[in-house]
Amino acid sequence: MSTMSEYLESLRGKSIAIIGMGVSNTPLIRAFLRAELKVAVCDKSPRERVEEQAAELESLGAKLRLGPDYLAKIHKADIIFRTPGLSPNTPELEKAVAGGSILTSEMELFFQLCPCRIIGVTGSDGKTTTTTLISEFLKEAGLNVYLGGNIGRPLLPDVDGMTQEDVAVVELSSFQLMTMNRSPNVAVFTNLSPNHLDYHHTMEEYRAAKGLLFDQCRRAVLNLDDEAGRWYLDRVGCPVFTYSENRSQAGLTARNIRLFPGHVEFEALVQGDISRVHLPIPGGFSIYNALAALAAGLCLGLELEPMAQAMPAVRGVKGRVEVVPVPRAYTVIIDYAHSPNALENILTTARDFTAGRLFCLFGCGGDRDRSKRPIMGAIAE
Repeated sequence: MSTMSEYLESLRGKSIAIIGMGVSNTPLIRAFLRAELKVAVCDKSPRERVEEQAAELESLGAKLRLGPDYLAKIHKADIIFRTPGLSPNTPELEKAVAGGSILTSEMELFFQLCPCRIIGVTGSDGKTTTTTLISEFLKEAGLNVYLGGNIGRPLLPDVDGMTQEDVAVVELSSFQLMTMNRSPNVAVFTNLSPNHLDYHHTMEEYRAAKGLLFDQCRRAVLNLDDEAGRWYLDRVGCPVFTYSENRSQAGLTARNIRLFPGHVEFEALVQGDISRVHLPIPGGFSIYNALAALAAGLCLGLELEPMAQAMPAVRGVKGRVEVVPVPRAYTVIIDYAHSPNALENILTTARDFTAGRLFCLFGCGGDRDRSKRPIMGAIAE
């Protein structure tokens, strides 16, 4: 396993293209430019939208390709770092790989260089909250924890300071999994619902991409109440720990569930042990996120009761079932519901504690997966 410095040295003389100027790739771009490597930064945003960042990167020596034709010359690069939201099946990337370009990503590089144990979480919904809960349990147990993912801070800048005793908790998209060749120590699956079908085309292809998380992992954590979770159960080649709300055969279950406007309560059961859980995040789906996190902790050797005792201090992730304080006799909630399942979950949650009218204002990006827009519109209606 090499260090970041050794990896940078191995890139000398190669042409590098980095797609995307977002949160995850910007630290990577700066590191490459500081090492005086030849870097082309490609982003579909027009110059006027990213002027300040573009000027900074150009001053450091980057060559920029911005706007609609940002991928036009991508096939000329020796190594291509892809943004998390761009499918490796994009025609321009497929052409580049066929011509000999190496396709990778910031997260794949992190997996290659990271010396510590990695817990990876995937699924259509619940990844961010589940990774946050897992990291809180591990910190409570006295471990040094690094938390990263699609909306969190990138972990690559910290990799040289990590040790084998540390733990990294990351959320992983299907696109990231499609170009990675190393699996985490513990792989956690939350659920599967229609998403990214503009690239995966079918739910079967989407499920297969998510299933890449389990290819080389040492332990898998599966949601037994999800159809895809049960499908993986018969195909995963490592020891599996399952969780469920109501299936007694699962390793971890929940009972005596109570839902409130600001929190959920339930009893977690594992091998005869029972612990009362109070999670200050509303919504029935929060129970599944809590169960997934508890199951991951159990796989890492943590005990149920200390994790349950840590739950009341956990604060929700910004933009995930976030209650906005307003001086009115109503409740305002913000939620990053980006899939049909997520939108239905948050509306069901709100309806559970809404005595009067329920208003929904939602948007659904149309520049990527258009197939989910009418489904989400029907759910909102």
